Amino acid sequence: MKLIIFGSSGTVGRQLLLQALQSGYSVTAFTRSKERLSDIMHPHLRIVEGDVLNEKDVLLNMKGHDAVLCALGDGRKGIVRSQGTKNILKAMKEAGIDRFVCQTTLGAGDSRGNLNFFWKHIMFGWFLKEAYRDHELQEEHILQSKLNWTIVRPGAFTNGNVTGNYQHGFAGNEKNLKLKISRADLADFMLKQLNTDEYSRKAASLSY
Repeated sequence: MKLIIFGSSGTVGRQLLLQALQSGYSVTAFTRSKERLSDIMHPHLRIVEGDVLNEKDVLLNMKGHDAVLCALGDGRKGIVRSQGTKNILKAMKEAGIDRFVCQTTLGAGDSRGNLNFFWKHIMFGWFLKEAYRDHELQEEHILQSKLNWTIVRPGAFTNGNVTGNYQHGFAGNEKNLKLKISRADLADFMLKQLNTDEYSRKAASLSY
């Protein structure tokens, strides 16, 4: 299977990239700066440079893949996730690619009830307000798509190795959560979605 990863040079994207290569996938890493991935070399890795906010860049590099993974960050103040995802979905449709797995955030959509006071009102209500709004709009674009998508909503990122020992797909009112997940376990879960329809056209929340 040939994958293209958007946000590949971010902290989650790098985990996706490394784990995908370890699992035998052929990977295209889409990044604004090839230098940020210069330390990773693999015969099944192709690194392409482009701007996810540029429709032509996205479409040019989309063709020829079987599935798309998205772990975009917001390096340019609250528009990259939503507008970038919109461009990705449009390019996928034009290129005839159907499978899309996208990382958003726990607390988006009907998972807001999972958050505690601190995350709901202080972090997403103030400090990360723009990022939260960007994720919400990002999900709107995905929900409107007719592609075979899966939204993955992780808790706050931590370091650590893949454990596979995490909760997923829990109800939006579940409170017995740590509201944390390692980047490695997040990447593990996202890659697993390529081989199952369990969360086809659904959002799956993720936390320890």
